Amino acid sequence: MEKVGKIAVIGDSESVTAFLAIGASVFKAADEYAAADVLRTISKTDEYAVILITEDYAAKNEPLIQKLKAKPYPAVLCIPGAGGSNGFGMAGVKRDVEKAVGVDILFN
Repeated sequence: MEKVGKIAVIGDSESVTAFLAIGASVFKAADEYAAADVLRTISKTDEYAVILITEDYAAKNEPLIQKLKAKPYPAVLCIPGAGGSNGFGMAGVKRDVEKAVGVDILFN
């Protein structure tokens, strides 16, 4: 039987604490630098299949996020923080779909 990876969530305390209820591994980061350190560390293991990171921290670490998204595993996805969405996550989805399909099929 194939090993199933876990879900990791990176963000500020207010945004990520609720993910403990679903059994995700929660990494509370004080700022974007701490978030980048956690992201680098956990992406090097094969323990996590999915890494969720709040949009604020992802936007401030976009080069690292893009580098990780170029790899098939783990999947790195942006989620809104406690303050709501800033649009970074949806812009990433749009960019990824355009790259895969060749045109914008989501918003046009």
